Amino acid sequence: METKTQIAEKLAAAFAPESLDVVDESHRHEGHAGHRPGGQTHFRVHIVSESFRGKSRIERHRMINRTLAGELAAGVHALAIHASAPGEGKA
Repeated sequence: METKTQIAEKLAAAFAPESLDVVDESHRHEGHAGHRPGGQTHFRVHIVSESFRGKSRIERHRMINRTLAGELAAGVHALAIHASAPGEGKA
């Protein structure tokens, strides 16, 4: 299974998001640290979930990093996170 799909499935199961977009940006990092042939190393996540209501930006990032600990340990080099609760505006 592609890493992008694994990330999306884990986040969907953990946070039941209103919206979720996982973008593989690995192609933009060729020649940079952490890049591997075949990509699947650099991702951007936009997620809107009620689970984040009342949580600080750091708490939200920690929640996501805990959920994706396996992927981060297995070769995801970079994960840009934009997490918000519904109604907070653009994540």
